[in-house]
Amino acid sequence: MQDTASILYALAAAICGFLLIERWFNPVYLFYPTVGPSAPLLSFIGAFRFIHHAREMLEEGLEKHRDSVFKVAMPDRWMVVVNGPKLIDELRKLPDNQVSFTEAADETLHLRYSLGADAVDDPYHVGTVRNQLTRNLSSILPAVVDEVQIALKEHIPVQGDEWLSVSAWSMMTQIVARASSRVFVGIPKCRDKDYLGIATGFTSEVVRARAIMNLFPAVLLPIVGRVFSFPRKSVRHGIVHFKPIIEERLKQLEQYGDAWTEKPNDMLMWLIEEGHARGNSMEAIVRKIMLLNFAAIHTSSDSITHALYHLAANPEYIQPLREEVEDAVRDGGWTKDSLTKMARLDSFMRESQRVNGINCVSVSRMALQDITLSNGIRIPAGTFVAADAIGAHHNEDKYTDPRVFDPFRFSSIREGSEGTRVQYVNASVDYIPFGIGAHACPGRFFAASELKTILAHIVLNYDVKFEREGERPSNVWLGQTIAPAKDATVLFRRRQAPAN
Repeated sequence: MQDTASILYALAAAICGFLLIERWFNPVYLFYPTVGPSAPLLSFIGAFRFIHHAREMLEEGLEKHRDSVFKVAMPDRWMVVVNGPKLIDELRKLPDNQVSFTEAADETLHLRYSLGADAVDDPYHVGTVRNQLTRNLSSILPAVVDEVQIALKEHIPVQGDEWLSVSAWSMMTQIVARASSRVFVGIPKCRDKDYLGIATGFTSEVVRARAIMNLFPAVLLPIVGRVFSFPRKSVRHGIVHFKPIIEERLKQLEQYGDAWTEKPNDMLMWLIEEGHARGNSMEAIVRKIMLLNFAAIHTSSDSITHALYHLAANPEYIQPLREEVEDAVRDGGWTKDSLTKMARLDSFMRESQRVNGINCVSVSRMALQDITLSNGIRIPAGTFVAADAIGAHHNEDKYTDPRVFDPFRFSSIREGSEGTRVQYVNASVDYIPFGIGAHACPGRFFAASELKTILAHIVLNYDVKFEREGERPSNVWLGQTIAPAKDATVLFRRRQAPAN
């Protein structure tokens, strides 16, 4: 027993020593000013501080190094942060042979080790989202609308004119999961509680595995990832759900080919066809579904909850939104074109995402070779670099009263000369929650349609408020993530006729 303890202590000491040496000799240590402690040993204190005080540290970096760069410590590396529109645009324009989005994502999530190498090396699901999903938005929207209508009635069972208290984030997570799953895997799986539990829980499994792996040097990650392979467990559970479905669809595909007139038009079918052409296993196909759940459910649930909190804190915005939705639907029904006409609703979502954000940094890249920026600052190969999203979204040179939630800020602009440039899905150096450039989130067009559909149905059918009227719960910051309060409740009732 004593020998085992001694071995564990020695192993822990060796890991700490390795991390200390790695950080000391990292060229990033020498090149950039630091927010937080900079000495290699003390930098771990800075990393802990960033987990709980990222906003303050980024604001300090912006104040001291505006339109330049600084570094902050992460548990497993340094992160170089660029700020200001000029440098963000430079980062956007860097070609893939100089910086890599994929390598940065792998460095952040360690999916290669916790889930499997093909999650990183063969991400054909991204192309499926960019192509099939986006091209089919008009044809799949009726299914999204149908699922949102059914899910809202189930999760907000209002009776008469009474107010009903609902756990907002939990409810929104379930509705987003169902609407997304309706498009990803179809009926009946989109309503299967066991499967939805796997789909929504997958994010937690990825985050748990990442948190543990961040404590170890890169050389040990292949081993650590196998030991703490929580995401693989979710995939195994997913296979139980999808094995008979995939087998039946492959059988039909082999039998009828292009003549299969009743072929499902959903993400699972698109992945089956692409995976079959590549010789992928069933497990690989299910992995792709889980990765898409990770991308779609977590961030969308947070985004729509942020927006709901603004609505509940400011119920006076319900009526102008309601009138716009009614006009659009009366003229065109629940279609993609009708959603496009909802300029105020679109502005509400964009402004909510600007004020709150999804993550406090965006446009993450891994430098593949030494790079020199226009201001002469050098970024060595192997550097993890990202843009300060909070600084971009709260830029006083771009936004009037940038810290104030102004729901129709962008719909007012759309009435002028800038038009569609300020739509919810459109990125710029001043608006980067979806990233920017060639690697901007490919699923943002689907996500925007889904979330606008949810919010439109809420304003059309319900009155909402907080029990303490006008008091929006504070966001929760944890490292790079900005989440809505997950324990807050919102009061719902059936919409009432406006007073004369």
